[in-house]
Amino acid sequence: MPVYNSTLLHTCDGVRDPYRRASFSLCNRLLRQAWNLTWFFLYRPSPRLCFGWRNLLLRLFGARLGRDCRFYPDSRVWAPWNLECEAVVTVAEGVEIYNQGAVRIGSHAILSQRSYLCTSTHDYNDPNFPLLAYSMEIGAYAWICARAVVGPKICVGEGAVLGLASVAAYDLKPWGVYAGSPAVRVRERVIPFSGETAVADREERR
Repeated sequence: MPVYNSTLLHTCDGVRDPYRRASFSLCNRLLRQAWNLTWFFLYRPSPRLCFGWRNLLLRLFGARLGRDCRFYPDSRVWAPWNLECEAVVTVAEGVEIYNQGAVRIGSHAILSQRSYLCTSTHDYNDPNFPLLAYSMEIGAYAWICARAVVGPKICVGEGAVLGLASVAAYDLKPWGVYAGSPAVRVRERVIPFSGETAVADREERR
């Protein structure tokens, strides 16, 4: 089920052409404009190693970040207030998190260069063409490789790998390696820890 449906916004806007309607409230659009200006003037020009500074800016706009997260200067987050990351998450250059719905990223997950997370779509069978946003979860130790795409309604399991330029059109199960468009499971990934080590790691992430 979508966590947001723009039809609710359109009931009293007075606009006849659905393709000209705003998908979000004025308050949301103003907040995003403030974030876009902050990203352009303070986030993007910051030195590469200033991860703490970029984390601070994201947190000021509502992101919930664990320790030692690394967001690189050219990464983009559509709505920081819809983002939650556990510890040691890496978001590389050119990554775009288009999080009109909530996105939660587990610890030690990696989003490589130019990868793209998209949480929303439109109901193309509805004449009002409403925007539908869904929540998304990227599991701990998952790796979204360079230029790979994770689409709406998709969840990536713990330790799953989405290969170079692949497209996740279905949920990715834990500890599998996926490739292609749409991505299919091509092999298993060796679990790097087990038993007591796994329990300790999960306790630390809490």
